[in-house]
This record gives sequence, C-alpha cells and structure tokens, in this order.
Amino acid sequence: MTTLYQNAHSSERGPVSAFQYLDVIVVVIAAIPALILGVPTLGYVVGGGFWIGQRVLQNLDRRWTNRLSEPRQQLAAHLFEAFGRIWILAIAIIIAGVAGGRADGLTAAIVIFGAYSIAFTIRVFSGPPDGKGTKTR
Repeated sequence: MTTLYQNAHSSERGPVSAFQYLDVIVVVIAAIPALILGVPTLGYVVGGGFWIGQRVLQNLDRRWTNRLSEPRQQLAAHLFEAFGRIWILAIAIIIAGVAGGRADGLTAAIVIFGAYSIAFTIRVFSGPPDGKGTKTR
C-alpha cells in the first residue's frame, strides 16, 4: 500500500505509474456515463482534452526543467510551466463557453476541477518530489 503513496511524480515504473495518472484515467472512463447521461459533449471533450493535453505538456516540461543545472533556473521554469498550464485550462473553459454556450463552459470547468482535485489529492498523499523527504518504507 505504501508503494502507491511514494511519489506520484516519480520516474519509477510499476504500481506508481497507473496511480500517478489516475486523474487522466478518471477523465477518460467518466466520459462514458457522463455523455450517456446527457452532459454537453463539446464541454466534456474540450475540458477533458485540454486536461489530458496539459498533463502531457507537464511531463515534457518536467523532463526539460530537470535538465537545467541551476536551482533558480529550475524554479523559474517550474513556475512558468505551472502558471502557463493554468492559463491553458482557463482558455479551454472560455473556448467551450464561447463555442458551445454556458452549459459547455460549465461542463469543461467541472471536468477540469474534478481532474485537478484528483491530481492535487494524489500529489498531497505522494510526499515530496523525487522521493526526498523523511518518509520511511
């Protein structure tokens, strides 16, 4: 059980890999019942698509920033990419709302909020990045 909570953003493979992408898995699997129940399709597709896209971008950015040698450069790059991804998600909500209407914008916002909540919870329970910290086991 402790293997799941080691670090959701570590490069280890195994049980952690599926757990670290639980937000993406939930977005994909929840699409089926949500769309059957009549959730606005455009809003769900835009919200879910942009969420998955920003997670891909996050992984690419983390690889790039980990190559930087100075801690200040790494911090600046991490802050830039984190705020950039927030803006990308905000733009997704606006696009869904303008293209499809209020219901689509609200759906995109709810999908993004739900996925973010899952990702945040995983991150909180995963401990410090890169396995650094005082965890035992």
